Amino acid sequence: MKILQILVCALLVGYSKAFTASSQKRRPTTVARPQSSTAASSWFAEPSTSDDDTASSSNLSLEQLKAQILQLGAALDRGQSYNPTSGSYYETNMQLAKAKITQLVQQHPKPALTLEQMAGEWELVLSTVAHGIFRSSPFFLAIQESYERYAEDATIGDEPKANLFFRLHELQTCSWGVSKIGRVAQTIRPSKDNADQYYLYSEFDTSIFSLTVIPILGWFKLLPTFGGCVITAAKCDTMTPDEPGVLKMEVDYTTSRKVPGLSGLPLIGDSIWKVKVPVGAIWKLLPWNRGRPASCEVTVRYVDDDFRIVEDVSGDFFVYTRPVVARPLDDDV
Repeated sequence: MKILQILVCALLVGYSKAFTASSQKRRPTTVARPQSSTAASSWFAEPSTSDDDTASSSNLSLEQLKAQILQLGAALDRGQSYNPTSGSYYETNMQLAKAKITQLVQQHPKPALTLEQMAGEWELVLSTVAHGIFRSSPFFLAIQESYERYAEDATIGDEPKANLFFRLHELQTCSWGVSKIGRVAQTIRPSKDNADQYYLYSEFDTSIFSLTVIPILGWFKLLPTFGGCVITAAKCDTMTPDEPGVLKMEVDYTTSRKVPGLSGLPLIGDSIWKVKVPVGAIWKLLPWNRGRPASCEVTVRYVDDDFRIVEDVSGDFFVYTRPVVARPLDDDV
C-alpha cells in the first residue's frame, strides 16, 4: 500500500512539473512599449526653448526640414488656415513655417541658375503670404510690385496698399463660400513657337458656389457648383550668373481650361475654355500703369529634382513640389 502511495505521489509531482514548464512556454513575451513618436523622433517634434533642443533643431538635415515643411503645409492647408483678417489663430504655426523655410535656404542654399533646372510641372504645397495662395500667379505678383515699387504712396496708414488690395479681393471672392481655391500649380517650359523663349504658366482651380446650402431649411444645394482652371502665361527672362536665383517675368495673357469633374460656366458652356485675354497689352493701356509692362520678379532660393522654394519681393515664400498626380498642360495653351 505504501509503495502504491509513493508511486501516485511521484506521478503527481511529474505532472505538476510538466504543466509548469508547458505554461511557461505558452506565456506571451512581454514587449516593451515604444516611446511616443514625438519623443522617439526629432523630425516632427515641437521646438523647445531649452538650449539643447534649439541646438538639435538647428542641426536638422535637409530631408528633415523638407518633411517638417510639408507637414506644416498640410496642417495649415497650404497656408490658407492662417488669415490675419479673421484673427491671429495659427499665427505661431505660420511663423514656425517661415522659420523652417528660412533655415532650409540658409543652411542648404541651392538657388536656380537656369530655367532648364525648373522645367516641368510643380504644385504649391505651402505659401506664407496672407490673403490668398493664388498670389503665386505672375499676374498678382505684378499687381503687388506695381504698388510696392511704383505707387507714389506704398501704404495707407501702416498697411501696405498691396496687402489692402489682396484683403479686399479675398473678402469679395471668398466670403460666404462663394469661391474656393483648389489646386495651385506652375509649369515652366519653352514656347511652342520659340524654343529659346521660356514661359511660366501659373494655374489655380476655382469652384463657385460649392457651399450654398441653408441647413435650417434643408441640406439641398441652392445653386449648382461650377468653375474651372485659370491660367496666367508669363514670359521668362533668361537667368544670369550675376543674379543667381532671380527670375524676371512679364505677364503675356490669361486663359482657362476645364477641370475634370467640375462643370463650366452656365449658359456659356465649353466656349470659354482656351480663350486668350491679352492681359499684358491691356495692362500697358491702363492710365495708372503709365505704359509699364506687367512685370514681376521672384528669387528661387532653392531647387532640386522635387522641391522648389520661391521668395517674392516682400520676403514671403512659396514652396512647390513635383505633383504625385500630374495634370500636364496642353501644347496649345
